[in-house]
Amino acid sequence: MNNSIRVMLVDDHDVIRFGLKSFLDTQDGIDVVAEASNGEEAISFAIETQPDVILMDISMPGMDGMEATRQIKTRCPNCLVLALTVHEDKEYFIQMLAAGASGYITKQAASDELVLAIETIAQGHVYLQPALARWLLDDYQRLSNKFPTDLNKISGENTHLGDLDVLSQRERQVLEMVADGHNNTYIGEALGLSPKTIARHRERIMNKLNMHSRTELVKFAIRTGLIQLN
Repeated sequence: MNNSIRVMLVDDHDVIRFGLKSFLDTQDGIDVVAEASNGEEAISFAIETQPDVILMDISMPGMDGMEATRQIKTRCPNCLVLALTVHEDKEYFIQMLAAGASGYITKQAASDELVLAIETIAQGHVYLQPALARWLLDDYQRLSNKFPTDLNKISGENTHLGDLDVLSQRERQVLEMVADGHNNTYIGEALGLSPKTIARHRERIMNKLNMHSRTELVKFAIRTGLIQLN
């Protein structure tokens, strides 16, 4: 039985699609089943092939990635969309998530992070590139200043899910750096570990805290005082 993650690539640049496919074809457990060069093709191929994860570019001629994502999520709700874009832009970030994307990663990300993002989304979780988590902190701070009582209630909703005491010292270090917006490669270099080891640490952290997204980890790190809002 084939348990590979079935992936569709959507990008209007042939060279980028070729490079992505060549790389992903070398990864165990990932199978590229379709390619599309624009939003219209993406919708048609998504309906036809029903991929598990769709790597979706945003800026394309004709129908862009945001509209394609909206229509795909309406017609193929089980297809999960990962925005893969050159735009490290908060507006695009918010609009893609609002359209139904399960994650957002830039094309400047390391190759191991792309694989991790695909695997994370395929498991039903949300993946946000660590460097972009700073936007969540900024929004959290603004809300905290505007609605301190309501936000304290929100941030305290998951207090029963875990505490810093359940984490090892190394896991606390990893959590702090993840919540502060650093990727696996950066954290690994800082701690003298491989990116794969960092990924395993993060998985254990999520399991211990019963959390399933970077957003939850960021809120937890703020609530417990592991990181501070400046």
